[in-house]
Amino acid sequence: MKSTVYITRKLPDEIINKLSQYFHVRMWKEENIPVPREILLKEIENIEGLICLLTDKIDEEVIRKAKQLKIISNLAVGYNNIDVQAAAKKEIIVTNTPGVLTETTADLTFALLMAAARRLVNASDSVRNGEWGAWSLMQHTGQDIFGATLGIIGLGRIGEALVKRANGFDMNVLYYNRTRKLEKEQELGIHYSELKDLLQQSDYVCLMLPYSPDVHHLIGKEELSLMKQSAILINTARGGIVDEEALYEALRNGDIWAAGLDVFEQEPIPMDHPLLSLSNVVTLPHIGSASVKTRMRMAHLAADNVVKVLYGGDAPITPVYQCVKV
Repeated sequence: MKSTVYITRKLPDEIINKLSQYFHVRMWKEENIPVPREILLKEIENIEGLICLLTDKIDEEVIRKAKQLKIISNLAVGYNNIDVQAAAKKEIIVTNTPGVLTETTADLTFALLMAAARRLVNASDSVRNGEWGAWSLMQHTGQDIFGATLGIIGLGRIGEALVKRANGFDMNVLYYNRTRKLEKEQELGIHYSELKDLLQQSDYVCLMLPYSPDVHHLIGKEELSLMKQSAILINTARGGIVDEEALYEALRNGDIWAAGLDVFEQEPIPMDHPLLSLSNVVTLPHIGSASVKTRMRMAHLAADNVVKVLYGGDAPITPVYQCVKV
C-alpha cells in the first residue's frame, strides 16, 4: 500500500507530480495562508510523511498526535519550528534543505547590506512620491561599502559565501564563531575576533548563525551599545537572535546608523511594530532564498528526502542531526 504524505502549503505541480508517483498526496492548497492548527492536528494522525514550512509549528502536541509518521521534511535550512527532541523520542526522522540555498541567500544578504548602507529604499520612495527636488550635497547620503570592515557572526556555508562577495568590495572581514576555523581563515583571508571586539570594530555586522535557545537575543542592548554609531546591522538568519525592542531604541536614538532585516521574531511582522516606523530600517518578508531556481531546488530536496525514507527505505539525504552547528 502507498504511504500518505501531507504538505502544509501549496507547492508547484512539478513537485506534486513527483511525489504522486510514490505516495497518496494530500495538501493544504493555499499559498499565502498557513494551514490552520486544527487541520494540521487532524491530518497528522494518519500520515507517514509530512512536508512543512518554517512557519509551521510542529511542536510536541503535533508530534504526539502522529500515529504513523516516519519523516518530517522541513522546507528550510533552519528547523527551530520543529520539536526535534519530541520527534527523536518517537523515532521520526527530521530533515531540512541545506546547501541548495547558500549562494542565493548570500546574494540577498549582500543586497540588503547595500540597500541599508546606501539608503536605496528611501531614495526610491522619494522619486515615487514626487520628492526629488533640487540636488543638494548631502541628499540621501549613506555609508561606504568598499574597503569597510564586515563582521560576520556565524561562519557556516552562507557566511563563507558572504565573505566571497565581500572580497569583491575589498572589505576587511572579521568573524566570530563558536569554533574557530583556521583553514577558512587562510583560504578566505579573514580574521577571527571575539564577539565584543567584532561589534566594536565592524562597520557592518551580519548575523549568519542558526537559531537555538542559547543564542536567543544574542544581540541586545549591551551588544548594540558596543557598535559604532555609523554601523549597520544585517539579519538574514532568524529574528529571535536580535532583541527587537533594544534594536528599535538603538536605531531611534542614533546609537547605530541603520539595519537591514529579512527576519523577525514574529512573522509576518505586525503592522504596528515599532521598527516599521523607522526610516533607517530596510525590511523584507523573509526572502533570503527567494529565487525561482533555489526555491525549486529546495522543494525537490524536501520531496527527495521523503522518497528516500518512505519509498526507498533508505537514510535521508539531509537529516538535521548532521547539520553543522555554529
